[in-house]
Amino acid sequence: MAEVIAQNDRARYDYEILETFEAGIVLSGQEVKAAKFGLMKLKGAHVVFRGKEAYLLNAHVARYPKAGPLPDYDPERSRKLLLHNKELTKLRSKLETKGLTIVPLRAFIKSGRIKVDIGLARGKREYEKRETIKKRDLDRELRSHLKQSRH
Repeated sequence: MAEVIAQNDRARYDYEILETFEAGIVLSGQEVKAAKFGLMKLKGAHVVFRGKEAYLLNAHVARYPKAGPLPDYDPERSRKLLLHNKELTKLRSKLETKGLTIVPLRAFIKSGRIKVDIGLARGKREYEKRETIKKRDLDRELRSHLKQSRH
């Protein structure tokens, strides 16, 4: 079972996720400890391609408190994502389609390694976001009615 260490709640609200991929992420030793300690945030992060490689930008990994002084440490530096060549090629070709982007959905620990679920996404329009809110509210009301009817 994968232990979730960071979640991008905003991604599913702002974007319609078309397809998801699991990617490894290159971190320094103190960043791994900080992420496992829960000091990683994915809000506002996105994925870009540089050459033939994918990088995660704007993901915040805070300095690990017990790491000592790290004068040159940048918590929002770009971090390389590890994907198979077939997946990289597929993502790059889909990214050329107008209106698509790649956003991180969650970071988790799997077999002792930190992985990131990334999603190929299309931005939602304002009316689609309102529909999402309506649907969520209706589901909440339905669950509360079902709960009350049981008691």
